[in-house]
This record gives sequence, structure tokens and C-alpha cells, in this order.
Amino acid sequence: MTTWTTALVGNPNTGKTSLFNALTRSYEYVGNWTGVTVEKKVGQLHRQSGALIDLPGIYSLHPMSRDEGVAVQYLLHETPDTLLNVVDASQLERNLYLTVQLLEYGVPTYIALNMNDVAEGRGIHIDPKKLSAALQVKVIPVNARRKHGISDIIGQLQSANSEAASPNEPLSFQLHYGDEVEAAITQMSALLPEANVPLRWVALQYLERNETVQHWVHNRLDSAQQRKLELIGEETENQLRAHGQALHLAQHLRAVRNSFIREVLSSSVNMNERKPHTLTERIDAIVTNRWLGIPIFIGILYLMFKATFEWIGTPLSDALDAFFSGPLTVGVSSLLDSIGASSFTHALLEEGIIAGVGGVLVFVPQIFILFLFISFIEDSGYMARVTIVMDRLMEAVGLNGKAFIPFVIGFGCNVPGIMAARTIEQPRERLVTTLLVPLMSCSARLSVYALFAGVFFESHQALVVLSLYLLGIVLSLLLAKLFTKRMMKEEQSVFVVELPPYRMPQWQTLFRSTWEKGKGFVRKAGTFILGGSVLIWLLTYAGPGGFGVEMDDSFLAYIGGLLAPLFIPLGFGTWQAGAALITGFLAKEIVVSTMNIIYHAPDAALLEAQIAQAFTPLSAFTFCAFILLYVPCLATVGILRKETSSWGWTAFAIGYSFVIAYIVALLITGVGRLLGYA
Repeated sequence: MTTWTTALVGNPNTGKTSLFNALTRSYEYVGNWTGVTVEKKVGQLHRQSGALIDLPGIYSLHPMSRDEGVAVQYLLHETPDTLLNVVDASQLERNLYLTVQLLEYGVPTYIALNMNDVAEGRGIHIDPKKLSAALQVKVIPVNARRKHGISDIIGQLQSANSEAASPNEPLSFQLHYGDEVEAAITQMSALLPEANVPLRWVALQYLERNETVQHWVHNRLDSAQQRKLELIGEETENQLRAHGQALHLAQHLRAVRNSFIREVLSSSVNMNERKPHTLTERIDAIVTNRWLGIPIFIGILYLMFKATFEWIGTPLSDALDAFFSGPLTVGVSSLLDSIGASSFTHALLEEGIIAGVGGVLVFVPQIFILFLFISFIEDSGYMARVTIVMDRLMEAVGLNGKAFIPFVIGFGCNVPGIMAARTIEQPRERLVTTLLVPLMSCSARLSVYALFAGVFFESHQALVVLSLYLLGIVLSLLLAKLFTKRMMKEEQSVFVVELPPYRMPQWQTLFRSTWEKGKGFVRKAGTFILGGSVLIWLLTYAGPGGFGVEMDDSFLAYIGGLLAPLFIPLGFGTWQAGAALITGFLAKEIVVSTMNIIYHAPDAALLEAQIAQAFTPLSAFTFCAFILLYVPCLATVGILRKETSSWGWTAFAIGYSFVIAYIVALLITGVGRLLGYA
């Protein structure tokens, strides 16, 4: 059976990923804010032979950032058989600019008209038949969230791809850009190399100074041919300027397209009943207020942590800990006794695996509850407003509100947070953001905070955890000011962000989103943390004197002791703390596993008692701050290398974070002692 491909294209936040999930019956991360898709995703249409390619959200085919470049590169190198353009009915005029560019691409195109309910709520009524006639393509009304119109789309795509047309056949959709531009297109098409993409579309994108397309063309022509193309563009631009039509070719092309879009809207859209003030606008007047915006955001974070650590999460974690330390441990011990297992096997399973892995898993309820709240905030549409609220502050440090999106994603995991920096247009700003995302407190660190906050700050757990999150944000802003001053002297910042309407998230979507965020933590517990726990236990079980040695004479004690003197000024200069920090480089969750094994703690109560003796409230908070800031985990280091394409910048990220962690921990210790906290 022949496989055909359909590219799913649209503006950010038009419901593209939700439609992808509905068409493929799979699940990709869905968020009611821009920047969710940062690279193409591939799926199989449900019960069909066709492949569906979900491209990053773009406003036009003129790429301004790396993720937008992914879409253009795909259209150049992997010509799809059909295009499915997802359009937000409530923002039709802006969305249609990309639609026009896609229609000029020349392959069969279909429009999925999404968010009609939002448009009608704003008093905007669209006639799909008239819109279809004006654009000369099939327009299919859909509701991606409720899966309405899915069968219609699949049927249309299947029908279109049964007789796919050649991309160089005469196009059914063509705008007339004026005699000067049309003559230039004809001349350029004669010079352009033969390819699987329409030459008229390539010529238009070349005239529009699309750098990705120009680079693609230049790689296929010699220098003399390149110069001819440049002269055609320059001559055409001079003609337009002489006739007073436009100062630049790109400006003229945009004007012609916008004129066509206005004609389309006038014939197919009725906005006579448009409401002056929607619920979204009334809420935005409060949550994006210049003075109230940041306090409201901090208040929401505080309530989120309060529910996670005090109201809901802690009781569930205590119940899970009771299971691990009670029935599970007793059951495993009895089973091992019945089969005559050795003391080594007993110790490995009970003190190594159950204590190590179980000590991390007890925090799963808190992590999943936190992710549930984050998913709710994302899908409701509030997260996009956070970037607006933070824009003024981010601008003061040389970035913009869009750079805050990777920071927020980094709260879940630093790896996707760094990948989300691809949405930032300016290379230097993208680099600065990438280097700073590891300072965001990811979910892996949450288990460490929960452990120490539960021991030393039982009545103020939410406040302590909030202070650590804010510490990461504040330090990243201060460092952003320093980095941008040194690295972005001549680069201007551009901030464009989609503000979606508020909506009540669907419970099914919330639970799936929460699971997708949290399953990585559970998967680590079953693989990476399990292996790490066994290795750590072996290092405590063996030493220079052989096996079964005392903990203080083990290899782990020796390794941790090498670092211990370095941390004496910080208040936690023990080999146990040093060993936990070393293993934390592999994954921050392993810090808790290490402590469980080191302190021979079969349950949380015993571990908390041991930690209460080894730390003071001041050194406990300092240790948490150090965990927040010191070197990124191994996975984050790997993605830093990939995104920066430089071992130098990767080493810089590791080095500066350790230095900052040490300085901040030293300051916390000094200030704490001055205030009388020993």
C-alpha cells in the first residue's frame, strides 16, 4: 500500500497538536499557549496509510526562529502530498496570511476551521462555503478538542491522495502581484533549478528574501546564476519604488496578500454582532495589570505549592511511604526468608532497591499533583499571560517575555525547557536563555525539597519551596542582565506571543497531560534510579577492606570525603552530603536515593530522624539552594551540547552554575549565622 504524507501547518495555538492527536489517535503534549511544538512530529492517520507531519506553529513562511525554520526546511526538502492548514476562526485575518503562502505552494490544500465556538462567542460568524469559494479550497469546520469533523478531514485527505498531482503542474491558486513582479517571477523560474517544489513559489519566497529558501537556491546554482537572480530582484524593487508602489519587494508582496485577505473576509465573514468586551478581555485587565500581574502570579504559585505539599500531596506521600516501609518491605523479607536468600540478597533488595527507589517514589503523589496544577494553568490560557506579565521585567534584563516560556517549561524538566528556547528568534537571546534554563527548579529537585522541608519546615513547606523557585528565577534574571550585556550588544529583541482565549480545561486532557509530564519521573525510578541505587548500595557495601564493611569505611564514604572539605563553609561538610551531590549529577532524584541508602532508612520517619541529626534548618535550606543551582544533570548536559553545538558553552554552563551555587550557599550561610540561625 502506497504511503502518502500530509503536513499539518498553522499559526501557534490554533489547536494544531490537538487535531494531530485526534487524527492519529495518539497523544502529543497539548498546551493552550504558544511554543508547544518545537520540532516536527510524525504520526499515522487513524486506520489510514497516510502519515501526518505536525510542523511547528508559524505565522508565515518567512522563518524568524529555529522552530519556524523547521517548517520551511520540510516544505523544501520533503514535499508533502497534501497540506492541512489549521486556522483559528476567531483570528481569521491574521491566520489567512499563512494560508495564502501555503496555497501558493501548489499541492492540494485543505483548511481545518477550528475554534468556531470562540469566534461565535465574540460575535464573529463565518460562512464556510463562501470562505471555501473565495479561497478555492475545501474548508472543513472542526472542533479539535471535542473531535468534531475528524472523519470529514480523513475522508478528504484520503480522496485527495488517491490521485496526487505533480507539484509543477499549473497552480489553481495564483495571486497577481503586478506586471513588474510577475515578469520577475517568470525570469527567475527560468533560472531556478528543477525540483519537487513549485518554481513560482520558490521565486516568490526568494523575492521576499526568505533566507532559508535563498540558501537552498544558492546551494544549487553557481555564482553567476546567483548574481542574475539578485539583479532581477534589485531591478524589480527599483521599478516598484519608481512607480511609488512600495519601498521593498517584501512590503509589496505583503500588501497584495493583505488586500486579497480583506476581500475574502468581506465576502465570507459577518462581524456586525462583534462583542466589544469579552470575558477574556475582562480577566486580562486584572491578571495582566502592570502592578497586579506579578503578585497574582506569585500568589498562584504559592497556592499551588500549598496544595502540593500541605493540603493534598503530603498525606498521599505518607500513605505511600507506609506501604513501602510496611507491607512491601515485610513481604519481600518474608519471601526471601522462605527461599533461603543470603544476607547479601536481603541487604541488596531491602537496603538498596526498596530503600533507594522507594525513597524517591514516595514523592510521586506530590509531583503529579504539581503537574496537574501546571497542566490546568497551561490549558486554561493563563500561562501565555505570564509571558506578557514578565515581559517588562525580562526586557529590563535584555530579554523579552517569550524567553520566560522555556523557564516555565523548565519547572517540569530542564530538557524540554532548553528545547523550547528554539522558539526565540534572535540567536544570542536564544543562547542566553538556553544557558539559564538549568537554573529553573525541575521536578527532579522537588523530591529533595519535599524531604528537607518536611523535616525542618513542616508548617511552612509551601513558602520554603516557593522561595527556592523564586531564587532560581531571580538569579536567572540577574545573570541574564550580565550575559546580555556581554553577548547581545547589537542584537534587538523581538516579542510576539499568542494570547489564546481562556477556556475550562477538559479533565481527560488534564489527566493525560499530567501523566505525560510525570511518567518520565516514574520511568526514571524503574530504570535510571534503580540502577543508580544498586550502584550506590554496592559502593556503601564494599570498601578497601572488602565486602560488608562499615559505612564510614566504604568506597562511597571515601569518594564523598574528597568533596566534604569544600562544603564545610556551607554548613554541610560531611562525606554523606558530598556523596549525594556527586550522584545527583546523574539525576537529581538520586540525591534522595543516596541518602536513604547511606542512612539505612527503610522508611521516611527514620530517614527524617537521621537527617535532623546531620543538618540544621540553616544548613538544610542551604543544601536545597545548592541542589537547585549546582551543575545540571547528565541529561541536561547532553541537550545543552546538542542545542548550543559547542562543548565550550556546555562547559561554561556547568562551571558558572557551580560557582553561582557556591557563592549563593555561602551568602545564605553567612546571613543566616548573622541572624542567629546556627
